[in-house]
Amino acid sequence: MEPGAMPLLELVLLVLLLVIGEGEPVCRLQGRAELPELAKDGDLVIGGIFTFQTEYDGRISHFATCACLSNRKEFPSFFRTIPSDFYQSRALAKLVKHFGWSWVGAISSDNDYGNRGIATFMISAQEEGVCIEYSEAFEQTGPRHELLRIVEIIKQSSSKVIMAFMTHREIKVLASELYRHNITGLQWLGSDAWITDPSLTAIEGHSALVGAIGFTVTRAHIPGLGKHLRDVHPSHFPNSMFLRDFWEIVFDCSLNVTTEPKRKPCNGSESLRDVQNTFTDVSKLTFTNNVYKSVYAVAHALHNLLTCEESQGPFSNGSCAQPTRIQPWQLLHYLQSVNFTTGEDERVFFDSNGDSPARYELVNLQSATSGTMEVATVGFYASSLTGDHQFTMNNVSVVWGGNSETVPVSVCSESCPPGTRKAVQKGKPVCCYDCVPCSGGEISNTTGTLHSAIKKTVGEVNTCWIKY
Repeated sequence: MEPGAMPLLELVLLVLLLVIGEGEPVCRLQGRAELPELAKDGDLVIGGIFTFQTEYDGRISHFATCACLSNRKEFPSFFRTIPSDFYQSRALAKLVKHFGWSWVGAISSDNDYGNRGIATFMISAQEEGVCIEYSEAFEQTGPRHELLRIVEIIKQSSSKVIMAFMTHREIKVLASELYRHNITGLQWLGSDAWITDPSLTAIEGHSALVGAIGFTVTRAHIPGLGKHLRDVHPSHFPNSMFLRDFWEIVFDCSLNVTTEPKRKPCNGSESLRDVQNTFTDVSKLTFTNNVYKSVYAVAHALHNLLTCEESQGPFSNGSCAQPTRIQPWQLLHYLQSVNFTTGEDERVFFDSNGDSPARYELVNLQSATSGTMEVATVGFYASSLTGDHQFTMNNVSVVWGGNSETVPVSVCSESCPPGTRKAVQKGKPVCCYDCVPCSGGEISNTTGTLHSAIKKTVGEVNTCWIKY
């Protein structure tokens, strides 16, 4: 999650509470966001922050990406406005194919996030005709000899591209160890858990990660949010400890001189309208936008439920829900069927597993110095589109591994020239082959193809044709 995102989310929620007005609120503030787990009976939770009181377990997550949460048998009422890692893994496989990398290494965190993510990537990559030279997993806190074993595998390997599906903790440990062994010039593919993490710049050897590419949640503009945040004032929420602390830190004054006698008293003229910091910067909203979509999804579900016309409803005999006695399963029905478009022209809906369509930005780590890193958006991916339209590159120049300006090559064997055919090397994947001359009376005028018939001789793929 981006720095300062959680305080910003809390400010967003405070603004939403302000809009609700007086009286018993529909929602209640529930503290800091949590990773998804089963909610308590009677709660419908948005991102672990907002709770709508009902009589069933339900959750809309803005942050949880584990593909395991798509299991409707285990999580029958779980929804999310962030894409599942299943889509990220498939998108990364398409990315590998796009750049012509047919020979790659795969390393992951030895946990549910890493193991599931890398497994889906490997299956998808093989479907795209990509071969995996090695696949390894490790834990940040695991034995050092396991890490050294993986470093030795990387050192001895011939692939130049590594898919690293792991958290920022593991990639920092791995990059630092590779730096100590002077292993450089690798092209990294990063999962969203580390590709833009600013803490990478604090490690030894962070420069080795320059050129890494990977997908992140798309940024968005939320209309009116900036103005609302700048208009927030402690008088709107006199019982909010968070806003009180935030206000006193930003303006270095005390709202209660009795409890904070060391600070000067706030004079009432303080305003966020002239403040430029992480809390008021709404130019790079990612996870915050997911909360925004979650709130609107519930709002649309409630609106559709409350505007139902009797005898034309979705329940038995065309009945509608009773506004004063809404049943949990009725609200779930409407939540499952929401379908709307945001002001930024982003379509929001949930599939049968409670997942949202995947939209990613392809980012490139272009520079990294101690304390700072520059990340550029170089492309986009949308799972709702088909074929070649899913993945597009923009006109931004990419910095490749080793600060190269050219796309690296990562193949097990170079394409065979005309006049030769491929003979797969015994015990190796199909990406590894020798180029042997065509037999007398046969020709080959195609470079690097693997189609045509297989000879009876084990391991040989014939790309030569009889000359007429």
